[in-house]
Amino acid sequence: MSGSNSSVPGSPGVPVVESPLALTVHSVAPAMLDDVTRRTTLGRLKMALVFVVCAAPVVASYLTYFVIRPDGRTNYSTLIDPQRPLPAALPASDLSGAPVSLASLQGRWWLVVVAGGDCDSTCERHLWIQRQLRESLGRDKQRVQSMWLIVDARAPRPATLQAVTEHTGAAVLQVPAAALADWLQPEPGHALSDHLYIVDPLGHWMMRVPVDPDPTKLKRDVEKLLRASAGWDPSAR
Repeated sequence: MSGSNSSVPGSPGVPVVESPLALTVHSVAPAMLDDVTRRTTLGRLKMALVFVVCAAPVVASYLTYFVIRPDGRTNYSTLIDPQRPLPAALPASDLSGAPVSLASLQGRWWLVVVAGGDCDSTCERHLWIQRQLRESLGRDKQRVQSMWLIVDARAPRPATLQAVTEHTGAAVLQVPAAALADWLQPEPGHALSDHLYIVDPLGHWMMRVPVDPDPTKLKRDVEKLLRASAGWDPSAR
């Protein structure tokens, strides 16, 4: 018919025009995928940045006092590298046998004595050093938790227990020796009970005190830790 467009699409000389639907499906979908990928990558970068910012004060404080060692300072106790986190399933109980979550006690520095309930002469000296050291810290003593982990089923002598807990807030708990060995370790050739152990407020074992410790040198280590952690330790506020 005259004046009408009777040409068939696809015929020679007639341009082919894609439908709007085809354009939408094939051009928008890749753009949407690119946007999702970009958002996912950005989210991961933000999470990594938050982790670095949170961990930086802890890492920097330890590096400053125990690795870089400015002004020729050295630590008396052995720095544990890498630090060993508190096992989530470490079984512990109070002296009545009720289960206790050690994780619930986090938030302060722990000065840990490990011994049997009968508490031999080494244990008694460690408990004395633990108590005297904490009391010597003045107002900072509230940032340190005294802890006696009993690794057998023996109950401590009443006089010893009173001396440890009276006016100190010390935690006296029973923990199986085999389970505790998955976290704390003595020097080669020594037993767990030969040392005191220092644990940070996040539950990481980070220092082992030498056998037959010098209380003055040990106090210097603890004071360094308290100074180094003042910016991030909640108990310092």
